[in-house]
Amino acid sequence: MVRARFIAKAIPGEGWRVWNRKTERWWGELCKDYPATLLSELNGPKRPPELLTLINQNRKPRR
Repeated sequence: MVRARFIAKAIPGEGWRVWNRKTERWWGELCKDYPATLLSELNGPKRPPELLTLINQNRKPRR
């Protein structure tokens, strides 16, 4: 069984953050919804154009 390097953690009242288990720090910015497709891409093939598209789609608007 392979452990996923990137996982999502809920931040109450704010959204979701992606946690990097290897470096033990947050990756990227807050996401408004659960970032399932982003996580599968980060833990999978890591194609830069698809990652950028997913990051922009999941980004929570700034206040």
